[in-house]
Amino acid sequence: MVQFQYEGKDVNGRKKRGKITTSSKRDAVMLLREKGIRVSHVQEVEQTLLNKEINLGNKVKLYDFVIYLRQFSTLLKAGVTVVESTRILSAQTESKLLQRALVQIEEEIREGNALSSACAKFPHAFPSMFINMVKAGEVAGNLDETLERLADYFEKQHRTRQKIISALAYPAAVGVVAIAVVIFLLVSVVPMFVDMFKDFGAELPAITKFVLASSEFMQKFWWVIVGLSSIIAVGLSLLYKRPQTKYYLDYAMLKLPVFGPMLQKAAIARFTRTLSSLFSSSVPILQAIHTVEGVIGNEVVSQVLKKARTSLEKGASLTEPMEKHWVFPPLVTRMILVGEETGALDTMLSKVADFYEAEVETTTDRLKSLIEPLMIVLLAVLVGTIVLAIMVPMFDLFNHVDSY
Repeated sequence: MVQFQYEGKDVNGRKKRGKITTSSKRDAVMLLREKGIRVSHVQEVEQTLLNKEINLGNKVKLYDFVIYLRQFSTLLKAGVTVVESTRILSAQTESKLLQRALVQIEEEIREGNALSSACAKFPHAFPSMFINMVKAGEVAGNLDETLERLADYFEKQHRTRQKIISALAYPAAVGVVAIAVVIFLLVSVVPMFVDMFKDFGAELPAITKFVLASSEFMQKFWWVIVGLSSIIAVGLSLLYKRPQTKYYLDYAMLKLPVFGPMLQKAAIARFTRTLSSLFSSSVPILQAIHTVEGVIGNEVVSQVLKKARTSLEKGASLTEPMEKHWVFPPLVTRMILVGEETGALDTMLSKVADFYEAEVETTTDRLKSLIEPLMIVLLAVLVGTIVLAIMVPMFDLFNHVDSY
């Protein structure tokens, strides 16, 4: 991809200038024309550290991807060709990462390559599920319906993810505020009373000694706390990338007393919704399960699905390994078994997904209502402990003065 600097005028005759990133000068002119700009000058910009575009993310945002799928499906239903739709969407999307991919995909399609094979070259922009379903849609000749089904799927995934994030955001925000307040009190407020307590000369309560010691440690060895926190954070992020370590971390997360059941329901909803979408798009069942293993986002569920795929390859039932594992409730395995026996597996999976998506929504709303007062109480206890540690010796001092 190359960056070009352009000058021109819009439809109202106003001067326009700026930069655009495409694969060639011709594509830059075409994209600008799509935006209603009559180009008078286009020049390639030499890439330096000062003007090089920096991409902070490595994947297309789910919201941008859903919009792309909706628009793509609408264009195809309106009779616009795949290559022309790709060109229009590359000029219209707000995602720079997706735009760069679509520009190159357009060239691939013009050279005679299939859309699925062209998208497969950009795994950062197009997940494996999208590629498999598009490939099946190309074979079946219903690509527009496949894209609409994909848009529904990713839209539901986005809604479920936002629900979970909103449920976790409040305790995380209050936790950060609580830590910041405690650090401020220990570093700025508590030291102001140290000399007073020394002059007091009396025996201090245990809670006061603890708070004073914490304050002194925080002031002298704050760099140790920051360093250890950074090392632990980096270490956990590196360990989480290893499948074996990720399995145990995911297992621990699922066993959490409050958030574990919610994460379990979210994983089941994602599994059933993904497998239903793939299966209903005529993706072979073994290939569909293999795809789900990579996109489920939970190593515990992924390991069970690998055993289920092996069970299917041997001619056994899909549900046998699931029935032996606690992560899959009996409702899920029974519904899948009924779907296998009746030949309506995609319908049964969709019903299970609907149920657990509703469960996730209900659970997150309930958790938010329960966590809010608990976090407020926690913040009050932390701050109240420090205030109490300061005030108790002060009362003793006032009583001592009054006795004279």
